[in-house]
Amino acid sequence: MNFDLIFKIGAIGIVTAIVGMLLKKYGKEDLAIVVSVIGLIVALIMMLDVVSQLYDTITNLFDFQ
Repeated sequence: MNFDLIFKIGAIGIVTAIVGMLLKKYGKEDLAIVVSVIGLIVALIMMLDVVSQLYDTITNLFDFQ
């Protein structure tokens, strides 16, 4: 398991949460939602390679072709 990816996604979550809280504090709720969605998209893009490897492993395990 690649722990670097877990730490990177955790860091993205923490930064996104802090920026979101700061924006909500200053009355920019719409921008806070956009920042949260962008953080989610970035985390999902980082996970694409892991999901692709999982799919390949499952197809090789059950020999789906």
